[in-house]
Amino acid sequence: MIKPWSAVQASTILLLAALACACLPGALYAEQKESQLRTLTGHVFAGEDQPLAKAIVYLKNTKSLAIKTYITEQDGSYRFPALAPNVDYEVYAEHNGARSDTKTLSAFDNRKQVNITLRIKAK
Repeated sequence: MIKPWSAVQASTILLLAALACACLPGALYAEQKESQLRTLTGHVFAGEDQPLAKAIVYLKNTKSLAIKTYITEQDGSYRFPALAPNVDYEVYAEHNGARSDTKTLSAFDNRKQVNITLRIKAK
């Protein structure tokens, strides 16, 4: 014979179900927000085709003015993951006192993966 649930058991189950439903939209929003994030990758070159290892790449968030840096790999590559989609970013590189032109990653660029090549001209 199956016993009926007590009022405490029934209210506990209802409370847990309500909490699960309340948390679901937040989890979906966080997942959706994460899927909208962008990644900036690229390479730094000396002149036209020589990769620059250990160049410093600067990424400036033009909304908050926060600056992130990345020291390039042996092949001159750099990577900035998890960038907000609704923010413009400015990126440039420096190596031994020389500097590349500043490039902009626009908030209107809706690509998830953006590649920007930076070139440092010899002094």
